[in-house]
Amino acid sequence: MARIPTHTIQDAPAAARPLLAEMIQFSPTGQLLNMHAQMAHAPAVLEAYVSIRRATAQHGTLEQQVRTALMLAAAVADGNQYALGIISRLASRSGWQDDQLLALRAGAGTGDAKTDALIGVVREAAANSGRVSDAAWGNAVAHGWGDEQLAEAFAYLGLTVFTSYFLNYAGTPLDVPAESAATVEGG
Repeated sequence: MARIPTHTIQDAPAAARPLLAEMIQFSPTGQLLNMHAQMAHAPAVLEAYVSIRRATAQHGTLEQQVRTALMLAAAVADGNQYALGIISRLASRSGWQDDQLLALRAGAGTGDAKTDALIGVVREAAANSGRVSDAAWGNAVAHGWGDEQLAEAFAYLGLTVFTSYFLNYAGTPLDVPAESAATVEGG
């Protein structure tokens, strides 16, 4: 059950309207998502979300496919079906195949040891309130990930946690297209 009202661009608070228009560009459906429409009820929430999105888009150095894998691995820890559906769709659009998406959701590897090492860091951090073992960190370093990339990986964890927690908090109704929901459910 939704706890926070959803808005259209036309009826949202004035400060949220340009942000909502921007979010349509990022939307995996090409339409305003319920999560954005609810975040708009408090423009500070939408601005915080948009700011993280902008920062990763403008300053991120990781490939889009790696970014989406990190977000999907982080979303698994929370288990929010909405976040898993949206991120699965984004990951699919970035080039991950269905079997790889299912592997990411199951905590298995993608078949690329370097990417899996970075995913392992984010997966541990998501499951342990940001804590990562020296072994996981060292494995990522041994596979060629540097300090900047390991720090940047945190931004995708942060974006995912912010989003998943908001979705849980707000009781956001699922508006993920049916094909994304099927992928999330393993079908």
